[in-house]
Amino acid sequence: MNSLLKLLSENSSYTTSELALILNEPEDYIKAQIREYEDKGIIRGYKAIVNWQELDEDMVSAIIEVKVTPERETGFDRIAEEISNFDEVKTVNLIAGQYDLLLVVSGKTMNDVASFVSKKLSPIDNVLDCQTNFILRNYKEGGVKMVDSIEQKDKRSFVL
Repeated sequence: MNSLLKLLSENSSYTTSELALILNEPEDYIKAQIREYEDKGIIRGYKAIVNWQELDEDMVSAIIEVKVTPERETGFDRIAEEISNFDEVKTVNLIAGQYDLLLVVSGKTMNDVASFVSKKLSPIDNVLDCQTNFILRNYKEGGVKMVDSIEQKDKRSFVL
């Protein structure tokens, strides 16, 4: 695995000088590599992993499994692209199993997500079935633990 890409995927806030130091490479080389990866579409963006549960933000997320009929020329690609265009959809993956696509969808309420499924997703041609699973708690995302360990959470003192 490419060491530079591995480091950036683990922590995209590294500066080029930090990356150069860690990788023992000249900073100009690191800048050029990053620029090349961005130009080629290998690096598609940089993102912070936010623990939304720690904020007073109303947000509900669901994992939706979708069964579709693939199209002759494009297979699943055109349908996946159409679904990707909805603002509510955060992730679209082609999967193997009983369903074909796995979506991560967000809304302000469960009703918002349900409305998305019934009014936008289900009416799409070739969508045969949807299974919606609401996310109740996020323990780990993008390799980052989102919940403190039990020992860290329980800060009560034992008093006699």
